Amino acid sequence: MIIPSIDLVGGRAVQLIGGETEAIDAGDPIPILEKLSVAGEVAVIDIDAARGDGSNSEVISELCGQASIRVGGGIRDVRSAVDWLDRGAAKVILGTAATSEIVSQLPRDRVIVALDSRDGELLTHGWRRRTGESVMDRISELRSLCGGFLVTFVELEGEMAGTDLRRARSIIAAAGSTRVTIAGGIASASEIVELDRMGADAQIGMALYSGKMSLSEAITASLTSDRADGLWPTVVVDERGTALGLAWSNAESVHRAIETKRGVYRSRSRGIWEKGATSGATQELVKIDVDCDRDAMRFTVRQHGTGFCHAGTWTCWGEDRGLGRLTRRLSELVGEQNLSGSNTVRLLQDSDLLASKLREEADELSAAVGGGDVAAEAADLLYFILVKALGAGVTMTDIERELDRRAHRVTRRPMRAKREHMR
Repeated sequence: MIIPSIDLVGGRAVQLIGGETEAIDAGDPIPILEKLSVAGEVAVIDIDAARGDGSNSEVISELCGQASIRVGGGIRDVRSAVDWLDRGAAKVILGTAATSEIVSQLPRDRVIVALDSRDGELLTHGWRRRTGESVMDRISELRSLCGGFLVTFVELEGEMAGTDLRRARSIIAAAGSTRVTIAGGIASASEIVELDRMGADAQIGMALYSGKMSLSEAITASLTSDRADGLWPTVVVDERGTALGLAWSNAESVHRAIETKRGVYRSRSRGIWEKGATSGATQELVKIDVDCDRDAMRFTVRQHGTGFCHAGTWTCWGEDRGLGRLTRRLSELVGEQNLSGSNTVRLLQDSDLLASKLREEADELSAAVGGGDVAAEAADLLYFILVKALGAGVTMTDIERELDRRAHRVTRRPMRAKREHMR
């Protein structure tokens, strides 16, 4: 599918022609990432570090906490690669340092090898050094060691005159089962479709920044429909992945959803409609995924109000359950009136009592043995944890996002027991 890209020079997002001439200064990368990440992973390339002219490390670290990103540029040893993975990068992109010795020491599925090509010759150090090596030879050497290749046709980069599909086809064939992303010159939806048919992703920068291609057009380029009206079935889920219901979309509704960052759909009877515009149960669009058959979408949304269903329930199959339901119920309790008898409110107002209950329930869970007791004590502790989180303005989604961030770490902290505090 598509991988939007952000190239950084001096802390700002830029687009270069041929890797040298600055054509667009898009400014602060944070709001750009917020918009582009609706498409999934975003490639963030530190051009300064790749050239050896500085670093955008602090900016990229902030971006790692905002969305799922592939980090590249100036990563030239195992330690640097592991450090980015520990900071939360979904993947690292290695260019100059992409040797079998280094790549073999990293988790394969987290490593993308960048092959910057000018007329088939491999370039390094921010496209400024010629190597005399063939891109095809490097693919043959590394395809069993990495999770993907990013092949950039440097002579086409930023020109928006079209990419080299013939050369792309040869590269994809040489890579075998290792996924390939093609960059350089891609300027039309038809190129995205053709690369997708070949089994490759399209990395896009200039076409999106210049407005020649919209993000919605890029996302939906490969979608098909067997319906007479051409609509795409759209499964709507909340941030915890709970299915809220089924809607329908078309090119116009997806474009409006992305532009407004709202849950906008195409009703088969009413036309374009925005969820919650009249009921108040609004949605913030977080992410759009296209399914493996390219005939359906999934909208991940931040649901507000009573839920997705017109009947006033969280889902079109009734209320959900578990931690998501409990989190919302606790939040609702705090907003309700006449809660003088609420234990949740009492805990929020008495931090010492809450701290005591957390320690008490943790001790009881650690002492529990049978399955039923462990489940009961874990449920007690989770309730108090959620109350603590609620008091700090932290949601279950925030906690799960932190768990996902930690799952990206390669370096693990030593598991040692802390000395028991004196009471």
